Amino acid sequence: MQITNLETVPGKTIRQHLGLVQGSSVRAKHVGRDIMASLKNFFGGELKGYTELLSESREEAMERMIAQAKAIGANAILNVRFSTSSVTQGAAEIYVYGTAVTLE
Repeated sequence: MQITNLETVPGKTIRQHLGLVQGSSVRAKHVGRDIMASLKNFFGGELKGYTELLSESREEAMERMIAQAKAIGANAILNVRFSTSSVTQGAAEIYVYGTAVTLE
């Protein structure tokens, strides 16, 4: 599966436009991560626990989007974008979307 944030792939022709595909993941903070984050907020520095949490969420959301694209026969996803939002206190959603196509 070819994935890009471009609207086209140089040297490739879009044979078929299959529509929007998306994936999302909602994750809650872990109590242990909250304690470490509180200390980091006081002393400063990267919140590695949250960085890992969001990285895992992005990967899961991408996997879901790719699975949706494969299910409709796509071999590429173009114009991919990410969005992050707070769902509730302590939980965040990673949303990824793009245009499923077949390239030749």
